[in-house]
Order: sequence, then structure tokens, then C-alpha cells
Amino acid sequence: MIFFIVECTLTVLRALSDKPSTHPVPSSTLHNHLGELLQKGMGADVTFLVSGESFRAHKAILASRSPVFMVEFFGHMMEKHLQHVEIEDMEASVFGAMLQFIYTDSAPALDRQEDGMAIAHHLLVAADRYGIDRLKLICQDRLYDGVGIETAASTLTLAEQHSCWLLKSKCVELISKNLESVMATQQGYKNL
Repeated sequence: MIFFIVECTLTVLRALSDKPSTHPVPSSTLHNHLGELLQKGMGADVTFLVSGESFRAHKAILASRSPVFMVEFFGHMMEKHLQHVEIEDMEASVFGAMLQFIYTDSAPALDRQEDGMAIAHHLLVAADRYGIDRLKLICQDRLYDGVGIETAASTLTLAEQHSCWLLKSKCVELISKNLESVMATQQGYKNL
């Protein structure tokens, strides 16, 4: 007979949550501080001119959140040395909402009852243009939840143009089940 003797040491560690906290750690307020920085424009090193409005911002923050801004401001593009950049083909409110997202990681404009869907439409285009993938996904989600007979055709066009495959499949499904109703809408016939 062969016998084995196994010797081991057992160490019991106390879970971190069992540790009494003498100083509770507050929630992060980074988004508030960055939002305030955007709002006040302190230390801004670039001004965007969009539809007659100007927005002061910080190249480093923009570049950290957008690969397009990274190339523009820290690559070999002309904008690297510019302090004023004009943005064409975008509404000022959309650019402002995109900047707010870049600085705070939130887009409260999407939650507005009266125009949240329209903002989501335009903001998705802006997010795709500047490579802000998280914002693009948030906009897709908002549009996905709100697509209906009246908006199916225009949302399908948007989804196709900006490679939003899940949104596109929802629109195709809705349109195929309600083709006559969608075609009867003002935008539906034109878009289809």
C-alpha cells in the first residue's frame, strides 16, 4: 500500500465589504465637473462655429472621446493648428447635444417628449460622423423603441445609411407587416 500525505495551509481572507468604512466613498462627480468645464469654457482651446452659434471646447477632451477629433487635432490635419473650426451640415442644437455627451456621457435631449426622436435621428448621424460609438448605440436604442408607422420609412433609410442593422431589421419587419399604412404616410412613399 502506498500512502500520500498532503499538507496544505488554509488562509481565510475577510471580504472587503466586511471592512468597516470610516470614510464612505462618494459617487463619482467627474461628469459634473467636465460638464461645468464645457459650460464655462475655461481653458478652451478651440471654438466651433455651427449654424451661426459658437461652442468653446477642449481639444484633448474631444480627442479622448472621438477618433475623428483625435485625427483632426493631434494628427496631420489642418485643424491641428486651428483655433476656430466651422462645422457644416449640422444643427447647433445637435452639435451642443453631442458636446454634452462627450463631456458628461449623457444625452438628456433624447428624453424630451416633444422632439427626442428627431434629436435621436440627427444625433445618430453626428455620432456616426465623429465615431462616438456609445452615443450612436444610445440613439439607435431610442429610435428602435420609438419606430412606428409614421417613422418606419425614414428610420429605415437612416439605419441603412449608418449601418444600424438591428434598427434596420425592426423597420423592415414593421414595414412588411404594414406596407399599405406606411406607404400612405407623407414620408413613407417618398422614402420607399
